[in-house]
Amino acid sequence: MRKITMLNHVSIDGYFASLNQMTGGMDWFVHDPKVDEYVHSFGESDALILGDITYKMFQSSWVPILNDPNADPGLKKFAQELTDMKKIVFSKDLKESDWANSEFHDGNITDVVRKLKEGDGKEIMVMGSGTIVQQLTNEHLIDEYMFIMTPVIAGEGKPLFKDVKQLGLKLIDVKPFDSGNVVMRYEVGK
Repeated sequence: MRKITMLNHVSIDGYFASLNQMTGGMDWFVHDPKVDEYVHSFGESDALILGDITYKMFQSSWVPILNDPNADPGLKKFAQELTDMKKIVFSKDLKESDWANSEFHDGNITDVVRKLKEGDGKEIMVMGSGTIVQQLTNEHLIDEYMFIMTPVIAGEGKPLFKDVKQLGLKLIDVKPFDSGNVVMRYEVGK
């Protein structure tokens, strides 16, 4: 069975995005290439589950980097990896895109993700997409939670676990960085 890992930046007070739509909700993130490198070292994913807001933000950010001959090589490499991954997008509005390997669903997320887990392939990632994280958490379909705790109290924003039932987790790794970010990995308690 394929493993699903959720990866999100979170503020110390539990928000995964700000309310600022102009920045895609990422205005308080403390970017650190060392964190990116560390997070990238865990497992290999060939599929990415996204909601339509996160998908649109990723597409508008990463496709231009991929097509920019002057883009930072590290960012360009990540843009290529995202492009090569199968993107499973849940949306009532989006039906198609010119971004390669994008697949759209407006049906039952639980059924689609269960079939995806039972299929062939590498690990599956969920990034951003708070509503999807909440639904998959309540259905016990996420196997690992990876948080990049950002050194900020946001004060307001989009809570990552709104309306989620209690779930026990087991800490499997923690690593602090000079930037103040802390990466914490948890698996679902058995």
